[in-house]
Amino acid sequence: MEFGIPHLFGYLIALTHVLGVIAALHAVFTVRTAQGAIAWALSLLFMPYLTLLPYLVFGRSSFDAYIRARRQANREMHVAMAGLDWRDWVSEAVAARRSLDSGNLLAMPRLGSMPPLAHNQVRLLINGEATFEAIFAAIAAAKQVVLVQFFIVHDDALGRRLADLLLARAAAGVEVFLLYDGIGSHDLPRAYGERLRAGGVQVRSFATRRGLINRFQLNFRNHRKVVVVDGTIGFLGGHNVGDEYLGGKPPLSPWRDTHVELRGPVLTCLQESFAEDWYWAARRLPPLLLAEDFGNGEMLCQLLASGPADPQDTCSLFFVEAINAARQRLWITTPYFIPDEAVFAALHLAVLRGVDVRILLPARPDHRMVYAASSLFAFEALRVGVRIFRYLPGFLHQKVLLIDDCSAAVGSANLDNRSFRLNFEIMLLVHDSGFAARVQDMLEADFALARELREEDDQQINRLRQLGMRVARLISPIL
Repeated sequence: MEFGIPHLFGYLIALTHVLGVIAALHAVFTVRTAQGAIAWALSLLFMPYLTLLPYLVFGRSSFDAYIRARRQANREMHVAMAGLDWRDWVSEAVAARRSLDSGNLLAMPRLGSMPPLAHNQVRLLINGEATFEAIFAAIAAAKQVVLVQFFIVHDDALGRRLADLLLARAAAGVEVFLLYDGIGSHDLPRAYGERLRAGGVQVRSFATRRGLINRFQLNFRNHRKVVVVDGTIGFLGGHNVGDEYLGGKPPLSPWRDTHVELRGPVLTCLQESFAEDWYWAARRLPPLLLAEDFGNGEMLCQLLASGPADPQDTCSLFFVEAINAARQRLWITTPYFIPDEAVFAALHLAVLRGVDVRILLPARPDHRMVYAASSLFAFEALRVGVRIFRYLPGFLHQKVLLIDDCSAAVGSANLDNRSFRLNFEIMLLVHDSGFAARVQDMLEADFALARELREEDDQQINRLRQLGMRVARLISPIL
C-alpha cells in the first residue's frame, strides 16, 4: 500500500488526539484541584494541538515527587539547624499567641509553621523609591551577613546597582547570599551571576527540580521577596529588582507597589524562610544571626511562609481566615483577582455580615489572559455586594489586606490559584492599630486615584471581549 503525505498527517492527527486523551486522564488523576483538572482535561480533549505541549512543559504533575523532595530537604535543614539553638526565641511567642487568640484571627497561630511574636517594629514603604532606598541603605551598612531573595532580578540599572552594592559588601568581608527564581529571572544573563560569584557573592537560582523539562516548569515557583541584613533589619513585600518597579517602563508606569521594613524577633522567622529556600537550592545553611537586642518594638507580628509542600493550602486558608475575621472593614489590593470557591464564598459572607468589603485592582493589564479572567470575577464579586475599584495612574502590583482597625498584612501573595497552591509566597500579618491606621491612610490615597466599577459597566463590554473573559475564566485555575 502506498504511503504518502496525507497518510502521515492522518496518523499525526490521530496520534495527537490519543496523546490528548492520555494527558487528559493524567490531569484528572494528578492535578491538585478539581478546577485545574477540569480545565486541563477539557482543553486536552478538545484542543490537543494547542494544549498538549504546554501541558507537557507547564502542567505535567510531578507534584507528589516534588513535595516529598522538598519536605525531605526541609527536614534536613531543620536537623542542621538543631545545633544552633535557633528555636530559643519561640518561648517569646507564648504570650503573643494568647493575645492573638483573644481576637478574631483564631486560626492564624496554628495555620503557619512560624509563631506570632511580640516586640516588633514595622515600617510601611510605599512605592519603589522608598523601598530600594531603605534596602540599599541597610545593605550598605552590613557588617556580617546579607541575605537577598527576589522572584525577578533584571540586568538593568536597578539590578546593576544591587550587584555593585553586593560586591562592595563582599569585598569588605561581609558574607553575601543572593537567591533568585530561575523562571522569574529567565532573562538574567549568565554574566550577571558570574560577576557576582567572582567577587565573592554566593549566588543560586531557585529551580523546581533537575532535568531539561523541569527547567521550564512554571509551577512551584519561588515568588518571595526577602532581604535580611545582620539579623537586625529585614524587608519583604511586592517589589522585585527591575527598573519597572521604579516606574521606569511605560506603558505600566507609574508602578504602584508596597514593601515593609522589619525589626524585632520576627526577623528570626524571616531568616528561617530564607534558610529553607537556600537549603533547597544549595543543600547547606546560610549563616543565621540572633540579635542580642531587638529594641523596644510593640507590634505583634506573624510571618506566614506558604508553598506547595505545606500539609494544607496555607495561602488560600490565610485569605479565608482573614476575610472571615473582618467585622467592620476588609480592604484588599491585588494585581490578580482569581479567587477559588472558598475565598469567593468568604467574601460574599463578609458582605452579608455588613462588612465594608473593597478590592482594588489594576486598570491596566500586564497579562491579558489573566486580566480577562480577573475582570469576570470582579463583576461577579460586584454583583454580590463587593465594591470593586480600578487603580488608574499605572499598574497596581501591591498585595495588601486591611482587617478592621487592628490588623493588616503585606507580602507577595496574589489572590489567585498560583499563589494559593503553586508558588512559594510570604505574608506578614501585623496586629497593631497604629500600623493599621497607616495602611488605611495609604489605601485611602489609592482609592482616591481609582474608579469604582458599577454593574452597568459589564453591559458596555462588547460581545467578543465578554466571550474572551469567559474563556479566560474556564482556564483560570491553570493561569
